[in-house]
Amino acid sequence: MNNDRFAKAQFATILGIIVNIFLTIIKAVAGLMANSRALIADAFESAADIISSLTVLIGIRAARKPPDSEHPYGHGKAENVASLIVAILLIIVGFEIVIQSIQAVWIEDKESTGILALYVIIFTIIIKEILFQYKFRLGKKINSPAVIADAWHHRSDAISSIIALVGVGLTIIGDKMDISYLQNFDPIAGAIIGVIVMWMGFKIGRDAVNVTLETVLSSEETAPFKETTLNVEGVKRIDALKARTHGSYVIIDLKISVDPNISVYEGHAIAVKVKEKLIEKHEQVHDVNVHVNPYN
Repeated sequence: MNNDRFAKAQFATILGIIVNIFLTIIKAVAGLMANSRALIADAFESAADIISSLTVLIGIRAARKPPDSEHPYGHGKAENVASLIVAILLIIVGFEIVIQSIQAVWIEDKESTGILALYVIIFTIIIKEILFQYKFRLGKKINSPAVIADAWHHRSDAISSIIALVGVGLTIIGDKMDISYLQNFDPIAGAIIGVIVMWMGFKIGRDAVNVTLETVLSSEETAPFKETTLNVEGVKRIDALKARTHGSYVIIDLKISVDPNISVYEGHAIAVKVKEKLIEKHEQVHDVNVHVNPYN
């Protein structure tokens, strides 16, 4: 991760941590004051976001380290390991929220839910959607899976807050009109939020595992690499090209055919040129391994 990319990712992550600390505090306090199970569940999700953002920060710092003897392809997968840890945390927190919310539904004597919860939820939705848009666009721009994963936490928080808004609103109406079944919507909303948190964790975890297993890019995705290679003077044919993900960047294993009558030195020079062109033209390409065959 170059210095500019790292600085942007780090700033976005630290900003998310600061905002989530603020939101966790006001949601927890307002949830307790207004007796809102949904808002308290929402506060738990924001607390999980703090942990996830800290994990992402550690991940992008590790990914910045240069290649060494033990990690010749760099530390790019550190971002995906961070994303996987975040996913596990979300699944655990989501499951706990679901259990606690379901238990709250069966409580007979429920206390009234205060309108303060509504104001806090609306404020949260606005802030979280702004953060999602900022981090998602930045993550795509700098090609950082960890920042994109962190952005989705803000989106999941905004969606869960909308559900909390509906649940709290219906519960307040039920309290004022003494409609018992409406009074259950606050803990029901909390349970739905928990399910959403678990689903987001599963989705992020699945993507992180795919990259960790070095998924090979499709033929459509590798087409630009083949075009660049064939445009290098001296390349007669591409015998094989495999591109695999390695964190936020791509490693290419390439076999090319060259004129069998040229010297070893000239064949090596063509291979070096291919590698330079691929890295120069395609920002996501981090390293290229080129094997030279005689053209037949």
